[in-house]
Amino acid sequence: MTTAEQIKVLCVRSNISVAELARRIGQTSQNLNAKLKRNTVSDNEIRKICQILDVDYKSFFILANGEIIE
Repeated sequence: MTTAEQIKVLCVRSNISVAELARRIGQTSQNLNAKLKRNTVSDNEIRKICQILDVDYKSFFILANGEIIE
């Protein structure tokens, strides 16, 4: 599942429209929908979404030695 698909599912489960989410993160619904269509939502936008909807999102690499790159 892509990040864009995850965000859409998150909206459904959080009972919020994509347009409302866009408004809350300071974007137009057209802009956010375009980013979701292209799957180009930035890490900063994901952080804002998490903060607004009070959810966690983990995206990082774990090297063989256990080092984490976020």
